[in-house]
Amino acid sequence: MRILFVTATRIGDAVLSTGILSHLVERYPNARLTIAAGPLAAPLFREVPGLERVVVVPKRRFALHWLGLYAAVAARHWDLAVDLRGSALTYMLWTRERRVMAKGDPSEHRVVQLARLFDLSPPPAPRLWLGPRSLTQAARLLPPGKFLAMGPAANWRHKEWRAERFAELALRLTSPQGPLPGAKVVVLAAAHERNQATPLLSKLPPGRVVDLIGRTDPLTAGAVLANAALFVGNDTGLMHVAAASGAPTLGLFGPSRVSEYAPWGPRAAFVQTATPYLQLFQPGWDNLPTSAMMDSLTVDMAEAGACDLLARVKGAAA
Repeated sequence: MRILFVTATRIGDAVLSTGILSHLVERYPNARLTIAAGPLAAPLFREVPGLERVVVVPKRRFALHWLGLYAAVAARHWDLAVDLRGSALTYMLWTRERRVMAKGDPSEHRVVQLARLFDLSPPPAPRLWLGPRSLTQAARLLPPGKFLAMGPAANWRHKEWRAERFAELALRLTSPQGPLPGAKVVVLAAAHERNQATPLLSKLPPGRVVDLIGRTDPLTAGAVLANAALFVGNDTGLMHVAAASGAPTLGLFGPSRVSEYAPWGPRAAFVQTATPYLQLFQPGWDNLPTSAMMDSLTVDMAEAGACDLLARVKGAAA
């Protein structure tokens, strides 16, 4: 059996789609999978069981990327084609069965929207497939002992909580009176996001910070985060990677929909700006300074969310 699985360009959406992919892997254990994803998301799938091929689909002007993907998959006969991007692609392919994602209800979580494609209830949770390659790479990067992981960057700067506030939160959580006393602080981001993370790095004691900026791909980051005592980060793909890895994950939200994109799972939580999502987009919002839309989320609010999550996780393990 051959399955074509067309998933997202962005890392976060691709991670959220892994629950559906996991369902297919379990339902069709002998299937050969071809997965089409954007360049940033593609490494997430390199260790999926039954993987035959990952087709990298770089976005192009005038939707020309679809022509490239069609050329890559049109010659094959498919048993099942799943298109989570709602395109016309699968209708041009020879396939016994197709499932095409329609536009979802933004008041409903993306994981639930995706589950409806196969009438799955409860919806399958996102997951990562961590094989020897990812685990070996992560082992070289992991600090000894307990650590707090942080993701201070975002692909849209208005979603970024100020790096100075990340630093203050890290100092509180790892202080002798905090819930993670003495823990090291692991900072993750893409290489091009170093400027956003620099104020966080500079305000932490040198012996307490581990700089992994630009040193992980999404799957290796997941293998690192699977060992974290806590992850705190903006609404990004890295946040969803952390939640899928099983790390206690606190997402920081402002100008994005919590209803649709909160981190998923029993070990995940979020805090959001005091100013509601819709009220953030007042006339002139696009002229606001970077990070200003996140400013009504205080360090006190984030600290309370982190402590509540850690207490809940500890209680569930007891």
